[in-house]
Amino acid sequence: MQNQYEEGKILLINKPLNWTSFDVVKKLRYALKVKKIGHAGTLDPLATGLLIIGTGKFTKKLNELQGLDKVYEGTFEIGKTTPSHDLETDFDSENDISTLDPNDLKKAQIELTGSIAQIPPAHSAVKVGGERAYKKARKNQAVKLEPREVVIYEFSIDIGNLPDVNFRIKCTKGTYIRSMARDFGEKIGVGAYLKKLVRTSIGDYSLEDADELDTFIKKVNEGS
Repeated sequence: MQNQYEEGKILLINKPLNWTSFDVVKKLRYALKVKKIGHAGTLDPLATGLLIIGTGKFTKKLNELQGLDKVYEGTFEIGKTTPSHDLETDFDSENDISTLDPNDLKKAQIELTGSIAQIPPAHSAVKVGGERAYKKARKNQAVKLEPREVVIYEFSIDIGNLPDVNFRIKCTKGTYIRSMARDFGEKIGVGAYLKKLVRTSIGDYSLEDADELDTFIKKVNEGS
């Protein structure tokens, strides 16, 4: 029987915590016994959520899928910062939030909604002088990245459980949620980092329809 995955399929996978997107592709390449496979839209290792995988002829659609709008949900913790703007690196500052005015949080939310110029994190895969920025950052080398225009269609926050700020963001391709955490923290004057991140949709594709990686591979191995 012809390998249906070699012919071509779109798969929706919930990326496990601490896995790179490439780790998922590598695991599926072996499990599905395919040559052509890729993903649309990288997730950081500390993020979970929807990862679109294309195999066979559908790898040609991945660039198009990667360009679709995305929705993320997660948590910023305010009052602390890290160099990577998430938990990949250790805390490098801690500030008192007891006198913070809730109106300042709402103001920052408004200012970070719409068309904004966003600077990618130094700990990112953006290339600087032919080298990935994160490689320079990990060697404590100065990294200068240019701002990029992105559109934040929706940025809603729940501040009922400070220092945690729960959020939902709908945005265009190329938006860094770690940069949103950094900028939010700077605007409220006490810093912030990305504590948790889940991608819940890419275009019309939803995390609700995604398979857990282990469950999917088990089904493949059972021939279902």
